[in-house]
Amino acid sequence: MAEQTVHIALVGNPNSGKSSLFNCLTGLNQQVGNFPGVTMDKKTGFTTLSEGGIANIIDLPGTYSLYPKRLDEWVSYRVLIGQDKDIKADVFVVVVDASNLKRNLLFCTQIIDLKKPVVLALTMADLAKKKGIGINIPELERELGVPVVAVNPRKGKGVKELKRAIELTASNLYKIPPRDFIDNKALASSPIADLQRLFPQVSDYGAIHYLINHEEFELSASQNASIEAIEQTYSFNHTKTQATEILQRYTRIKHLMQVAVSEPDPLQKTLFTDKLDNVLLHRRWGYLILLGVLFLLFQSVFFLAQYPMDWIETLFSTTSGWLSNNLAEAWWSDLLINGVIAGLGGILVFVPQIMILFGLITLLEDTGYMARISFLTDRLMRSVGLNGKSVMPLISGFACAVPAIMSARAIENRKERLLTILVTPLISCSARLPVYVILIGLVIPNTYLLGFVSVQGLVMMGLYLLGLIMALLVSYIAKWFIHIKEKSFFILELPTYRAPRWNNVLQTMVGKARIFITDAGKIIMIISLLLWALSSFGPTGRMNAVEKTYAEAKAAGTKPSDQIESEYRMNKLEASFAGIAGHAIEPAIRPLGYDWRIGISLITSFAAREVFVGTMATLYSVGDDDEGLKLRDKLRAAKKADGSQLFTLATGVSLMIFYVFAMQCMSTLAITKRETKTWKWPVIQFVYMTGIAYLMSLLVYQVLA
Repeated sequence: MAEQTVHIALVGNPNSGKSSLFNCLTGLNQQVGNFPGVTMDKKTGFTTLSEGGIANIIDLPGTYSLYPKRLDEWVSYRVLIGQDKDIKADVFVVVVDASNLKRNLLFCTQIIDLKKPVVLALTMADLAKKKGIGINIPELERELGVPVVAVNPRKGKGVKELKRAIELTASNLYKIPPRDFIDNKALASSPIADLQRLFPQVSDYGAIHYLINHEEFELSASQNASIEAIEQTYSFNHTKTQATEILQRYTRIKHLMQVAVSEPDPLQKTLFTDKLDNVLLHRRWGYLILLGVLFLLFQSVFFLAQYPMDWIETLFSTTSGWLSNNLAEAWWSDLLINGVIAGLGGILVFVPQIMILFGLITLLEDTGYMARISFLTDRLMRSVGLNGKSVMPLISGFACAVPAIMSARAIENRKERLLTILVTPLISCSARLPVYVILIGLVIPNTYLLGFVSVQGLVMMGLYLLGLIMALLVSYIAKWFIHIKEKSFFILELPTYRAPRWNNVLQTMVGKARIFITDAGKIIMIISLLLWALSSFGPTGRMNAVEKTYAEAKAAGTKPSDQIESEYRMNKLEASFAGIAGHAIEPAIRPLGYDWRIGISLITSFAAREVFVGTMATLYSVGDDDEGLKLRDKLRAAKKADGSQLFTLATGVSLMIFYVFAMQCMSTLAITKRETKTWKWPVIQFVYMTGIAYLMSLLVYQVLA
C-alpha cells in the first residue's frame, strides 16, 4: 500500500459533514478547479493513509439520491455511475449524518447496490446522542455489508480508523456485498438481463439507471438505439420503476432502523435549534433580525477591508513613487510603474474584500444561519425570477461584485444563477463610493432637513437603493428572455445550529483569494496593460507636437514647473489614443452634459470605477494634494468650450446616475466570463448596463438642465 495512490470520492447528502471531513483529511493540501463542462468548484486534496500510502481525495457535490435534478447532482451521479472519464474512484466514502440516518441511508444503499467499494463515515454522532438516538454500529455494518466508522471531523476523532477502513477496502479485504439491498429482478428482470448483455460490467441496479438515463450518458448512437429497443420491447416505465424502488428501499431501511437504531419518544422536548428557529424565522422578528445581520455583514466587509486595502494601496503607491524616483525616464519604466505595478495593485486591492466577505459567509454557513436567510427571502426573490439563495450575492454586491458573483455558485438552478450574475453588478459596490462622494460634494448642497437629516446623506442612500431596485426590475424582465428549461425547486434543509469551524473559514478565505488572483487576475492584468498603452501612446504627429510645446514652455520658464508638468500631462493624454477616443465619443456623451475630458474618465475608469477621481484630477491639472476641497473647487471652475460651467447640478446628477448603472469594472466582466465560461454573457451584461446608464443619465440631464 505504501507505493500505491488510492483515489477516493467523498459523497453524501448536503449538510452531512462531507466538506468538514474533506478539510479534516486534506488540511491545506487542497486544490480548487472546475468539473469538466460545468462552473462548479472541484475540490481535490491529498492525505497520508495509516500504512503510509497516499490518497487522492475529491469532494463531490452533495446529493440526496441517485435520481439527479440539479446540475451539481448530475456531476456526482456521472462519477458514481461510471460515466465520468476524468474521475475514477477506487473507494467511495459515503458520509452519513447520524442524526438523520433514515434519510441518508436512501442514497447510501443506492451506492452499495451499484457494487461500488464503499466505506460509510458516520458523522454528527454527538448531535444524534443529544436527540436521544443510539446507533449499534456493528449491527449497522452487518445489515449494510460495508464497513462503518464513526468520525468527528471537527475534533479529528475516528479519522485514523477511517483511513484504515479505506486501505482495507481498496485492497479488496472488505468484499462488496453480493446481495442487493432491494429486489432489482422484481423491478425489471427481463430488461436488466438484456441490458447486461450489452454492458456485462454493469450491476443489476446499475442496469436500471442505464435504462432510465442512458440519453445523458456518453454512449454511441447504436448503443442508445439498442437500449431504446429494450425499453420498447418490455414497455419499461421509468416513473413506476423509480417509485417502486424507493418504496422497497424505505421498507428495508425501516427494518434496519428497528434492529440497529434506538430512537427517542417523538413527544420529547424540542432541541435548542427548534426553539431558536421560532425566533429567527418568526414572520416579523425574523425579517428584522435578518436586516440586522445583513447590516452587520455589510458594515464589517466595508470597514474591516478598509485597513488592509489602504495598506495595499500605500504599498503600491510607495513602490511606484520609489521606482519613479530611481528609474530612468523611459517607456519601459512607465510600463513597469503605470502598467504592471498599477495592474497588480488593481488586482490585489480586491483581495481583502474577497477574503473577508467569504470568511463571513462561511461563518454564516457553518452556524446554519445562511439557510435561514434563503428561506426568509425566497418569496421576494422568486417574484422577480430569482430564489432565496440569490439574496446573499446581491447583498454581497454592496461590498464588491467580484466575490458576490463568485458566491452565486450556491444557486443550483442555471437560469436563476445566471440572472443573479447578470444583475449583481447593478448593486452599488464600494468602488462607486469615491465617485459618489466627490460628485455629491460637488453639486449637492450640504444642508439639513429638520435640522439633522443630511440632504447629501439622503442622496447617497438613494443611489444605493436605486441600484437595488433596478437589479430586481432587470431580473423580472430578463427572466422572460432567458430560455433555460430547467425546473426551479427550492428544497432547503435547515441544518442544526453549530459552532463555526475556524480552520474551514481560513481555508475558504485563502482558496477564494487564490481563485481570484490566478483566474480573473490574468484578464485584469491584460486589460490594465492595454489601457496603459492607449493612455501613453498616440499618433506620432500629435505626440511630437506635445513634446515640442512642452520643451518650448520649459525653456521659456514663464510658468511654474508644476503648472508646466500638469499641462504637459493633460496635453499628452489628450493627444493619446485614449484622448482621441474621448474626443470621438464626445458627440455621443454631449447630450448627457459631458465633455471629452469626462469621456476619457469614463474610458479609463473602466479599469476600476474609483479611477474616475484620479483621472479627473489629472485632466483638470490638479497635482497630488490631500485637500479634497481643492479638487472640487477646480471641478466647479471647469468650463465647457462655450465658456459655460461644466459641472452643474444636471451634469453632476447625470454622472452619478451613469455610475450607478454602468458596467465600469473590468474585474466584474472578467469574473462573469470565468463563471459562465463564455464571453456572451459579459458582453450582454456590458451592453444592457451601459444602455440603461445612458438612457437614465440622458433623461435626468434633459429634465434638470
